[in-house]
Amino acid sequence: MKNYLEFEHDIKALEEELEKLKDPYNKEGLSEVDTKKISQIQSEIDVRLKESYANLNEWQKTLVARHEERPKAKFFIENLFTNFINLSGDRKFAEDESVLAGFALFEKDSVLVIGQEKGDNLDSRLKRNFGMMKPEGYRKCVRLMKLADKFNIPVISFVDTPGAYPGIGAEQRGQAEAIASSIECCMSLKVPIISVVIGEGGSGGAIALASANKVLMLENAIYSVISPEGCASILWRDPNRSLDAAKAMKLTAKELFKIGIIDEIIQEPIGGAHRNREQAVFSTKTSISKHLIELKNYTREEIFQQRKKKFLNIGKQKTFTSFSKVMGDFVEKQNFFSFIKKNIFEQKNRMIFLLLLIVAVALFLMK
Repeated sequence: MKNYLEFEHDIKALEEELEKLKDPYNKEGLSEVDTKKISQIQSEIDVRLKESYANLNEWQKTLVARHEERPKAKFFIENLFTNFINLSGDRKFAEDESVLAGFALFEKDSVLVIGQEKGDNLDSRLKRNFGMMKPEGYRKCVRLMKLADKFNIPVISFVDTPGAYPGIGAEQRGQAEAIASSIECCMSLKVPIISVVIGEGGSGGAIALASANKVLMLENAIYSVISPEGCASILWRDPNRSLDAAKAMKLTAKELFKIGIIDEIIQEPIGGAHRNREQAVFSTKTSISKHLIELKNYTREEIFQQRKKKFLNIGKQKTFTSFSKVMGDFVEKQNFFSFIKKNIFEQKNRMIFLLLLIVAVALFLMK
């Protein structure tokens, strides 16, 4: 049985009607299938889906990213790679079932695959801890990434988690240190690392595996420092203001691409990746292949420097551009430089200069 989101009621009614028309049996027995009407309804469904998904707000995209039927990491691993060998344990405490990790072949090349797995049904979700990794999971990933670096094998990670597991046991075993060590390991690798945000990219639990040379993101995925509900609860003490929080957080692929947090948006099928998993996998494969070929031309040191430069540059250009614009506007209006040249060294005008400087900073902050 399909699961429909709150904005898909019209589509649900049409698809239920379509299923009835496709069934050749009715109450009176065998009947003729009306292929013409089936085609008309299917066309209407496609139009409705295209219109609905082209105009999703930030909260609706969050719901799509969390959809139960959305393809998970296990599905991508099974359909993108061959000869996958799942490796277990961090050699210190235990195995973490919320992350799949091991070596495999991607288009005949060896790669290390890491995937945060939420599970497809209640039993598997409980087993996978709903994709929330524990310290031993991150330490397993660090162990395998170091092994991949030693043998010059690229790393591909699939990010899909609401965040790292916040339980007391995880905190006692060093959750924060494990996440920090995973980020440090990702940043220090001298082999290519490509991360794909396939659903939710939540908090440090996501960035621990997404500190990559190339960060790709499915069109309807989200990537943020906290969930919209959590943000709304902290800022307004009201989790019902999730839409306001989602808008302010800029968590969609489109917004993140604008500010340089991610490198590419992978287009999803009409109606989301959960409606056509195979097409979503094909698009993801094409994108990963393109970036792996590009990174193959880099030396180990160039790969390290490219990743370092990428993260150091995040936010830098926009910040200085905004500051320059504000200062430029202020200077133009107030003839600020002429005033400084003429009066800065006069004792009586130093206080005026300081006041003007404070105004300029205030304008910058307001901007």
